[in-house]
Amino acid sequence: MTGGPLGILAGGGELPRRLIAACQERGRPCYVVAFEGHAEPATVDGVPHGWATLGAAGRVFELLRGAGVRQIVLAGAIKRPSLLNLKPDVKGAAVLARIGLRALGDDGLLRAVVAEFEREGFQVLGAQDVLISVAAPAGVLGRVVPDDRARTDIGRGVAVARALGAVDVGQAVVVQQGIVLGVEAAEGTEALLARVGALRRDGPGGVLVKLAKPGQDHRVDLPAIGSATVRQAAAAGLVGIAIEARVTLVLDLAGVIAAADAAGLFVEGLEFP
Repeated sequence: MTGGPLGILAGGGELPRRLIAACQERGRPCYVVAFEGHAEPATVDGVPHGWATLGAAGRVFELLRGAGVRQIVLAGAIKRPSLLNLKPDVKGAAVLARIGLRALGDDGLLRAVVAEFEREGFQVLGAQDVLISVAAPAGVLGRVVPDDRARTDIGRGVAVARALGAVDVGQAVVVQQGIVLGVEAAEGTEALLARVGALRRDGPGGVLVKLAKPGQDHRVDLPAIGSATVRQAAAAGLVGIAIEARVTLVLDLAGVIAAADAAGLFVEGLEFP
């Protein structure tokens, strides 16, 4: 990382905290813009920060410039709000008018957001540019290896996930015995796993497949899993998780492997040509 404070635009979850910790470990200052209703207050405890609504683009830019930030990372879970809940300021209203929020899916919207930050003179980094060894390695990550039935479900899941991604819908799908139990849309992976538990059929359990969308900007919204994902998959009766190697972010690799081994699930990083 270069000198100067890193701006972390924080939603919910573990990723913003890991970015903060990485800056602290390397002696690089950081400044967090925490989004109201999305970031947890504990994330910014003891860290230079400011709060803003998602629509307050002018305030976000002002906070970042006031902290001397030139490089930023967008990190953490954001539940896409309605237009009524965005609460845009004057700058935010102009940005929304320019990017046409209602016409865009999540990936298209994020591309437009990145372009706006670049227009304002900020360099947008990916989380993988800041964190070391966070991208999923290829191959089976723990002791459990997928059997032939699971590999068939993985293949089906890859085809469905790619089709979903091509139309900018979601990144994850759950397949059991060739049947698609659920696909990820606006609710996110955690809600997907909670939903498919009730749809589980008798016999061998299903698999979660999570891939980046085709042509996705790798600086924002890469697929990610953590040990909580493994526990949620086990609770849903799944037998394993397949992710895209060198693209999917694995938060706490050792913890993911330990959780998978303890639950008797496989986690595999898939390689694609």
